[in-house]
Amino acid sequence: MGKYTFAFDSTETPEHDRLGGKCTSLAIMTSAGMPVPPGFAVTTDAFDAVMNQTTLRDHIVKHLAGLDPNDVVDVDTRAAHIRELIMTQEVPADVRDESIAAYNTLMELCGGEVPVAVRSSATAEDLPDASFAGQQDTYLWIIGQEAVMQKIRECWASLYTARAITYRMANNISDEGLSMAVAVQKMVNSRTSGVAMTIDPSNGDKSKIVVDSSWGLGEMVVSGEVTPDNFLIDKVMMHIINRIISDKHEELVPSGHGTVIRKEVEAERRNSPSLSDEELIQVATLAKAAHKHYGTVQDIEWAIDADLPAGSNVLLLQSRPETVWSQKKQEVKITSTGSGIEAITKSLMAQIGDRK
Repeated sequence: MGKYTFAFDSTETPEHDRLGGKCTSLAIMTSAGMPVPPGFAVTTDAFDAVMNQTTLRDHIVKHLAGLDPNDVVDVDTRAAHIRELIMTQEVPADVRDESIAAYNTLMELCGGEVPVAVRSSATAEDLPDASFAGQQDTYLWIIGQEAVMQKIRECWASLYTARAITYRMANNISDEGLSMAVAVQKMVNSRTSGVAMTIDPSNGDKSKIVVDSSWGLGEMVVSGEVTPDNFLIDKVMMHIINRIISDKHEELVPSGHGTVIRKEVEAERRNSPSLSDEELIQVATLAKAAHKHYGTVQDIEWAIDADLPAGSNVLLLQSRPETVWSQKKQEVKITSTGSGIEAITKSLMAQIGDRK
């Protein structure tokens, strides 16, 4: 598209420094032929232009100097001030014009104005050794050019929430060179959604796939606000080993007016499976394909679009490296005192495990 935007179906090679973790993943999955909703990234070049073509970055650096992460009140105050600076800073005309052009192109592709999701995609996220899930903002069911431009700006500002600032400090992640891309993507009309991991997180078994699902949009599953249905699938044979159907009392659904609302799930659906067996295997197959493509254990977000026909309605929203068990494996390698042959054997076995 240009310097400040990048279509997910672009033939250009996606670069993490320009697209951040989330947008890079979406572009890679799209190029691999996975079922990803269409969209584009507002690149880190746009964020950097806002920061560097003004005095904004200098103001932020000065405002964070000497910050004590344990002083909660001071952190909140400084973070709020930085976000206000970002929200009121004028966006360079070329950044705004190119972003609007990319949005209009997406709307044409979708056959008219449709709702979109606007998601943060920081350069320091979705890394193998750090989980930034939920650290920056996501906005759902956004309609209209001006609303989308406003949410892009809010995503930029979310890089400096108190939580994000203290997380980076606690994990020794420097703010130097830190940047933010933003994903703008056709909204999925989720009948059912959730997450899947190509490992059993309870014991690290890589021969299993675990799927959590619930009604409506997946944010309630990711945030832990609803207890999802839980399924265990054999990764090799692709059959269902175990299922736990939960009482899914609430769901997030579109209001029809450009917003998302909480809704009580009616009695007949609360304790019914949110996925059929066929849909469950489709989700597991998608997760397995992501694992194979990336060559490592994946933590994916997925949704079933109510507007699409069965068989083509399971969509991949995000795929990131799993962090908990991969971190444990690294710790074992670091503390190992075995012989050279022992270390090589362990390394080879670990690689074989990753390819399951």
